[in-house]
Amino acid sequence: MKRFYEDVAIAAVDQVGFEVHLDARPVRTPLRQPLRLPGKALASAIAQEWVDQAEEIDVDTMPLTRIAATAVDRVNGDRAGYTDQIAAYAETDLVCYRAPVPSGLVVMQSRSWQPLLEWCREAYGAELKVTEGIAPVDQDRESLDRIREALDAQDAFELAALSVATAASGSLVIGLALSRGRIDAVAAYEASQLDESYQNTLWGVDEEAQSRRDILRADLEAAETFLTLLRAN
Repeated sequence: MKRFYEDVAIAAVDQVGFEVHLDARPVRTPLRQPLRLPGKALASAIAQEWVDQAEEIDVDTMPLTRIAATAVDRVNGDRAGYTDQIAAYAETDLVCYRAPVPSGLVVMQSRSWQPLLEWCREAYGAELKVTEGIAPVDQDRESLDRIREALDAQDAFELAALSVATAASGSLVIGLALSRGRIDAVAAYEASQLDESYQNTLWGVDEEAQSRRDILRADLEAAETFLTLLRAN
């Protein structure tokens, strides 16, 4: 899509939110809803994404806009269904599935992932079981319910950012730890890519695989930035 506007500005709306305006017209979501934002810091950063567009609008360079639009369209449109999708990650969470060998990887997984599981237990009262290999393990219903309660306590914008972090890391535990400030995006990426990084030390880096990893890292960084701006006001 070609750039169709000249001026970008933010405007307070009803004293409860902000909009990004393009030539005095509000940005709308893919479902044509006004993209109303809860804070000035987030609105300003999203406005900058629109300012930075060249002659062609590249949505891949607008991660904050995409996360906010997801909150308005998808989370608010079906809060329960959207939350169900995120909560399902806890049933097969990455950090619960450990390698039996080699010993070096076993140690790395334990050192990186076990503190996150302990934090999850302390923060939410959710104790997730750990297993070796890829055979599924049934998590206790009570623990899964506690995690679901933690998701229900988040607003639509927090949940949209958490979803990005969870999908990028393959772990709701890592996503929650990032969302709550227990770890930053760098640590979240390293924890989620631990197995791949270990393999790279043995066999070298595959360029195509690394390109996919770079996208995941960018998603985690975008989620962290979004949450920081969301809570800045």
